[in-house]
Amino acid sequence: MFKKEFNGSLNWFSQFNIFVDLGYLGIEQHYKIKHCAIPHKKTRTSKNNPVPTLTKSQKKENQSMSKKRIIVEHVIGGMKRYRCLVDRFRNRRIGIEQIVIVLAAGLWNFNVLNR
Repeated sequence: MFKKEFNGSLNWFSQFNIFVDLGYLGIEQHYKIKHCAIPHKKTRTSKNNPVPTLTKSQKKENQSMSKKRIIVEHVIGGMKRYRCLVDRFRNRRIGIEQIVIVLAAGLWNFNVLNR
């Protein structure tokens, strides 16, 4: 879905530092990115490595990345509470989907500012 929305031949991310999770492991091969921060992945269990673990420095790096990413994750989760991003959108008018997403973002920002 990500490749469908963001064509790799265009320079979508060439000016940005991005933080992604382990679901985007090959993103650097498909897109030009200024800086891409991907967490370290624990290796698989094998005969040579029966108990795979990350080093303390790798765990620390993963933790610092997740502290930065959690803010965005909470915003996306807050917008999903309005259900317009979760349920199937059945309105067929052209351009209305973008307006609904912007309204959900605006309502969530209003909610956060007026707590």
